[in-house]
Amino acid sequence: MTFNDRWSDFPDYIIGITKEIWEDRGISTLHDYYAPQIVVRSPASVVIGNQSVIGATMATLAEFPDRTLLGEDVIWSGESSETGLLSSHRLLSTATHLGDGVYGKATGKKLTYRIMADCHATGITIDDEWLIRDQGAIVRQLGWTPEAYAADLIEREGGRDTATRPLTPETDRSGPYGGRGNDNEWGVRLAETLTRIMGADLRVIRENYDRAAQLEYPGGVTGHSHGAADRFWMQLRAAFPDAEFTVDHVIGRDDPMMPPRAAVRWSLWGRHKGWGGFGTPTGAMVYVMGITHAEFGPWGPNGWSIRREWTVYDETAIWKQIHLGAP
Repeated sequence: MTFNDRWSDFPDYIIGITKEIWEDRGISTLHDYYAPQIVVRSPASVVIGNQSVIGATMATLAEFPDRTLLGEDVIWSGESSETGLLSSHRLLSTATHLGDGVYGKATGKKLTYRIMADCHATGITIDDEWLIRDQGAIVRQLGWTPEAYAADLIEREGGRDTATRPLTPETDRSGPYGGRGNDNEWGVRLAETLTRIMGADLRVIRENYDRAAQLEYPGGVTGHSHGAADRFWMQLRAAFPDAEFTVDHVIGRDDPMMPPRAAVRWSLWGRHKGWGGFGTPTGAMVYVMGITHAEFGPWGPNGWSIRREWTVYDETAIWKQIHLGAP
């Protein structure tokens, strides 16, 4: 089977199979759409193999049986399905907590949260994935703080010695995709903006963000304008002031009927040494995997600006590393 047999293009494939698997209950199709030894990295752990993915999918649907995954955008790179394509897929998910599971006893609470997933596909088979759910938004809507949820999860996993280790460069596993995206100007502009922010040059926010920018951040937080962007990025960087910032993947696109847009996957790796968004400094080693999407418009000192931004990372995985690594 090829894309042309069922799907009009790569975004249609990504959005279509997501609905087929989750909402249409075609879980068994993961045998077709996921490679037998797929590597799926989330901030919480690294999972190998489609059989493990099938088990995790069923566990999630047992806890949230009415879950929807609404595809907001697919920002992608690559030349052809035969040589491999990389999608950065942004979703808005709704769900009701109707079953017991990893989030505790069923509460009946209704949730809304975002997910971003970078997936590499050859033909119609995905063989490499980087997945981030806004866990901070999920647990807050269930009545937890991310800090308390992470501490409770460690205890439910048997304590500090036996708890599942979150993703770090030390626990990561290599997969078949070794690309870095494309060299489109919009991806370059977003990557350069994030690099300047992480280099403590926050003047770039007033230079490159629209004054009316809409900002979607972890914890289900919506902000607007320069001040909200400055507060968000300052809180993250201040907590890990010496951490190494790396741009891991960059895509920019110009598509019909869409604004120019970009997707950047990035990471921080270093010690929790500062006062910021994660409490009292502990010195724990922490890895943050993040994905940022942006849409651009014409207003700004340089003739363009970031009009909308979506950034996601997993606050609970950060807190888990702090708990596990603190003295």
